[in-house]
Amino acid sequence: MGRGGAALDLPCLLKGEKMTKLEDHLEGIVDVFHRYSARVGHPDTLSKGEMKQLIIRELPNTLKNTKDQATVDKLFQDLDADKDGQVNFNEFISLVSVVLDTSHKNTHKE
Repeated sequence: MGRGGAALDLPCLLKGEKMTKLEDHLEGIVDVFHRYSARVGHPDTLSKGEMKQLIIRELPNTLKNTKDQATVDKLFQDLDADKDGQVNFNEFISLVSVVLDTSHKNTHKE
């Protein structure tokens, strides 16, 4: 997001170009989202079940109590900003942002 919440108009990476480490990691986040979002319903949103599987398999060392249904329900409710019963990519990125921010802060505690 740009200033004032406006989306930035960024050119996309051309396929076949060598990616930097950061670009590779960013693409990996998109790939993980799509690996789970394509399973049930709309291919660009996560159902509660898809979200649960994603956090159990992809974030087992980052989020606590990922197998607890109440924890999953609360997380899903918090992420589903538009309350449509699905987590879209932008809503998912808010989780990624919080995880990254926490990880960054933890590097300063060591």
